[in-house]
Amino acid sequence: MNISKYILKSFILAGALTTVSASYAGNEDRAGSAGASELLVNPWARSSGWADAGVSSVKGLEAMFVNVAGLSGADKTEVIFTHTNWMSKLSGISLNNFGIAQRVGETAVIGLSFMSLDFGDIMRTTTELPEGGLGVFNPKYSNINLAFAKQFSSSISGGLNVKLISEAISDVKASGVAFDAGVRYVTGENDKIKFAISLKNVGGPMTFSGQGLFLEMLNTQTNTNIAMVQRVSNFELPSLLSIGASYDFIFNENHTLTVAGAFTSNSFMKDQFRLGGEYKMNAEKAMFALRAGYAFEKGILKKETRTTNLTGFNAGFSVDFPFGKSESPIGLDYTYRASTFGGIHTLGVRVNLK
Repeated sequence: MNISKYILKSFILAGALTTVSASYAGNEDRAGSAGASELLVNPWARSSGWADAGVSSVKGLEAMFVNVAGLSGADKTEVIFTHTNWMSKLSGISLNNFGIAQRVGETAVIGLSFMSLDFGDIMRTTTELPEGGLGVFNPKYSNINLAFAKQFSSSISGGLNVKLISEAISDVKASGVAFDAGVRYVTGENDKIKFAISLKNVGGPMTFSGQGLFLEMLNTQTNTNIAMVQRVSNFELPSLLSIGASYDFIFNENHTLTVAGAFTSNSFMKDQFRLGGEYKMNAEKAMFALRAGYAFEKGILKKETRTTNLTGFNAGFSVDFPFGKSESPIGLDYTYRASTFGGIHTLGVRVNLK
């Protein structure tokens, strides 16, 4: 049995198992018990514009978040930088993300990305000085992704992503490793029909450690200080499984509409159904794209039953145009995500080097 047939059969089996077990997934009782929630935040502008519904259609560098199998569709060299104001009106949190994808051979692509969160300056306090006055500190959260994807045949591609996770303040730190895997299958005339499965954030538990967990307490009987260490519990990673499908409506060589849907089974929160669309128009020297999507989960429509700050609606657009003598495409991307704590805005710049 060659590898492409093996992957296809594995894909079909995983899809069947996902469908059968969907009604049992999404453990609401475990909500909030996982850590490293930054792994659930899509830092890219284009794929987040239609609510991560493009599990089967995403390709290139942005596929490292949604479905790493799509990384195999990257051009020769692709570079992207994005900046996100994450509910900045209330939280003051910003997110910076950089990535590069490089084709190695005709069918394989490697990708590298780095994401960091900036929480701003937070006042330092102690039990003796709860009002502060001791200066400020800045938490540092970062994720490094190293991915490999390969197109095994004209219909099947797969990929693997390794994540290095780091969360730290000045005297306490936690680190861990997680893995993503994905498979995509395309069929139909002009590859209009696509199916995919993506498994994300699979890894061992993480634990905080450091000098910040050490305490000195006075022993009143001996009048001496006793060093103590606070015991902390470890925490699991927010693993999930997504299955998706999409269809391309090709009106002519200049106008295309892609409609996509996906189901996400979350280990530590409610399951989600995603629906999105992307319209592309090729002009003489530019390409325009509009996209929108909605991520639905139980109770999200009412404020009283909503358990997430994201209200589900996403939208965005892109403009690509040639630049320089080589006419390498440069793209400008924007995405808006609706939230109960104010809109979330993501800006991105992309360069495809020929």
